[in-house]
Amino acid sequence: MSNVLLGSATCFGLFAVAVLYRVFAGPTMQDRVIAVNVIGSNIVIVLALVSAALEEPMFLDVALVYALLNFLMSIAISKFTVERGGVV
Repeated sequence: MSNVLLGSATCFGLFAVAVLYRVFAGPTMQDRVIAVNVIGSNIVIVLALVSAALEEPMFLDVALVYALLNFLMSIAISKFTVERGGVV
């Protein structure tokens, strides 16, 4: 069972790497923000899957804190973009 979880974590990690293209080549700021948010969400999923696979609940705490920081980062960048008039 842990091999399936670790394989799934690897797939989510590869998806996060694939989304890096949108972070660098995104035509708009919104595309880049969403791409960074997707990468953060994938990292949270990877941490949760690794936690379940290794039976280490400590990783879940890290995943929760990282999810909160990811959410706050998205809100902060969105607010910054709106205040600068970058929303089309």
